[in-house]
Amino acid sequence: MPRSAARRAAAKAVAAAPAPAQAPAATAGAVARAAVAIIGYLMLVGRFDWRRGVITLVGIFIIFGAVTIVAGIRSLAGGL
Repeated sequence: MPRSAARRAAAKAVAAAPAPAQAPAATAGAVARAAVAIIGYLMLVGRFDWRRGVITLVGIFIIFGAVTIVAGIRSLAGGL
């Protein structure tokens, strides 16, 4: 592979990679989706306590929905 082609391939690989700030969010989102699926299945088959499962799912919702929740509270408070 000529040197210029190798540089173009490397530039494409770097451009296609997620930005460092996006990579943890994407990983966390994938882990949260897997956790919701696994907990839901375990609750369905009776292997996970319903109360603990609902608390876990609400916690995931609060963590990942925090920005939206704060924006809603601010708009109700008069747009602070």
